[in-house]
Amino acid sequence: MRIIGIDPGYAIMGYGILDYNGNRFKTVHYGSIETKAGVPMPERLKLLYDGLTEIIQEYKPDEASIEELFFNRNVTTAIGVGEARGIALLACVEGGLSVSEYTPMQIKQALVGYGKAEKKQVQTMVKTILNLKEVPKPDDTADAVAAAICHAHSRNSRVIGR
Repeated sequence: MRIIGIDPGYAIMGYGILDYNGNRFKTVHYGSIETKAGVPMPERLKLLYDGLTEIIQEYKPDEASIEELFFNRNVTTAIGVGEARGIALLACVEGGLSVSEYTPMQIKQALVGYGKAEKKQVQTMVKTILNLKEVPKPDDTADAVAAAICHAHSRNSRVIGR
């Protein structure tokens, strides 16, 4: 099974693509789609959608794992991230993927065993589980890879579409 994990954001959208067979992971590809500040939001969203659609078409994942939006005190930021998240969901569904959503706490629990783990602990586990030389950068990419690992370990929960 090939999984794409996505950490939605409108400035940086991280993604990670993993193959998961039996109990083994193979890292296929990871990175981020970035948009520049000052670019109008509709154009940023189109860049994110087009970029993610291209990645889905190239790597042909079977399923998607997307980090849920957590409460943010900055309403403007939360709305922008929510819009980017909607774009990610749309790109996945348009690509024929089933989509599962996980809270940051669920992802931390799946990787570290503790839902309030520090970001650095999660990053260390990503590196260890995938036997990588270094933690994927930027942080958004590591978070996306963590979402993919979380999904592999609990893939039968909360499927919202195909």
